[in-house]
Amino acid sequence: MNVVAIFDIGKTNKKVFLFDENYKIVWEKSVNLDETVDEDGFPCENIDVLKKWILERLSEIKDLNNYVLKAINFSTYGASFVYIDEEGNSLTPLYNYLKEYPEELKNDFYKKYKGEEVFAVKTASPVLGSLNSGMQIYRLKEESPELFEKVKYCLHLPQYLSFLLTDEAYTDITSIGCHTNLWNFKKMKYHKWLKNEGIKEKLAPIHPGRDVIKKENDLAVGIGLHDSSSAIIPYTINFTEPFVLLSTGTWSISLNPFNNKPLTFEELKNDCLCYMQYTEKPVKAARLFSGNEHEVQAKRLAEHFKVPFDTFKEVYFDKKIVSNLRAVNFQIVYPKKYDFDILKECPFQKRDLSTFKTYEIGYHQLMLDLVEQQVFSTNLVIHNSPVKKIFVDGGFSKNSIFMNLLAEAFPDVEVYAASMAQASALGAALAIHQNWNPKPIQNDLIDLKFYKH
Repeated sequence: MNVVAIFDIGKTNKKVFLFDENYKIVWEKSVNLDETVDEDGFPCENIDVLKKWILERLSEIKDLNNYVLKAINFSTYGASFVYIDEEGNSLTPLYNYLKEYPEELKNDFYKKYKGEEVFAVKTASPVLGSLNSGMQIYRLKEESPELFEKVKYCLHLPQYLSFLLTDEAYTDITSIGCHTNLWNFKKMKYHKWLKNEGIKEKLAPIHPGRDVIKKENDLAVGIGLHDSSSAIIPYTINFTEPFVLLSTGTWSISLNPFNNKPLTFEELKNDCLCYMQYTEKPVKAARLFSGNEHEVQAKRLAEHFKVPFDTFKEVYFDKKIVSNLRAVNFQIVYPKKYDFDILKECPFQKRDLSTFKTYEIGYHQLMLDLVEQQVFSTNLVIHNSPVKKIFVDGGFSKNSIFMNLLAEAFPDVEVYAASMAQASALGAALAIHQNWNPKPIQNDLIDLKFYKH
C-alpha cells in the first residue's frame, strides 16, 4: 500500500501519521517530549530530542512491511527559527515564541521603520514581540553579532525538519506569511528592512509548498508548512461557498479565505493578522488565546469543586442552566459592537467561584464567557464578507456547550462541527498530492455535524 508520512509537530504533542491514497490514517504514533531551557533559563523545544524522535520514527516506518513510503511532509507550529551554519549544525536553542522581548530593542526597531502602526499594516503583523519571528532574527543580530555572522540560513521549524532529511534549505510562504514582520503584503515581497539589516541573504530561497524535493528511491519530501495554513487546505479543496474556519487548540483562530480587505491598525491591535496559503493567497485571521484560557480556568474550577481536571468532558449543553445564568448576570448576549476590552481578558477570570452551586453551572458560565469573546473575535474577520458557513475544528468542536452557544450567536450562518483525520497533517499531505498520489482527491474527507440555533 502506498503511503505518505506526515510529521505534525505541535508545541506539546508530536505526532506522525501514515495516510493511504484515500487519505485515511493507516498508522500513527505520538509522544510528548520534555522541553529544555535556553541560555536565559526560559523553556524551549529540545531540538536534538525532536530530531532523534523523527529519525527513529522514519526508520520504524521504513521497516513496516505493509506500506511503501512514497512521500514525507511536515506541519509544525510557527514563529520558530532554527539557525544553521555552513555545515547544517544548529547554532542556538529553538527559542520559545512566548519569551519576553526586550522593550528597548523593540522600540528602536519600530522607530527605525516608521513606527508600529505603519509597519504593522504593511506586514499584516500585530506587534507581538517574539511571536513576530522576524524579530527573533533581529534580536540575535543585535545581541549576538558574532553568532549571527556564523548563520548560513535562518529556517522556520517546518523547513528545518525538511532540511534534516534532504540537506536542502528552503523557505516556505506559509511560514513567512504569518505575523512574522518579514513580508510586505502590499507589495507581496520581503519588507525592505531585511535587506537594510543584512538579514535577507540569510533567508533560504522561497520554494512552492506544492513542489517536493526528490530523494533516492523516488521518495518525495515536502518543504513543510505552518500548521494553521495547513489546516485550511482540506476546506479550501472541499468547499467553494464562502466560509470561515475556526481552528481551535491552544489558540482559537478564525480564518476567512474570502475576505481580502486590507487589515486596519485597529484590527491588528485586536490580534487580527493575515496568514498566507500555500497558493500564495492571503487569509484574513483573528486569534484568541482561548484554548489556553480554558485550561487555566478549568483547573481553577476543578480545584474549587475538588473534582478531576477533565470533568468538563462529562458536562453537556443545558439550556436551562444557560438561561438561568443569563438572568442572574443580565448578560448582553453577543452584541455586534462593543468595547474591544472583551478580547483583552476572559470575563471568567474575575468571577467568584463560590457563587456557583455546582461544577456544571460554573463550567457553563466559563463557556458563555469564552464564546462571548469568540463571537467578537470571529466577527472581526467575517465583517462585510459573504460568509455562509462556519466550520469549527479541533478541541472545541467536540464541546457541545461551545458549539450550541456559537450556533445561537450566528443565527444567519450555518455552524458545523467538522471532524476529520487531523486537519494540519491532512493539509500537509494534500499540498503535495500531485507528487505521490495517482488517485483523485476524495470529496468526503470532512465529517460535518450541523448545530441548529
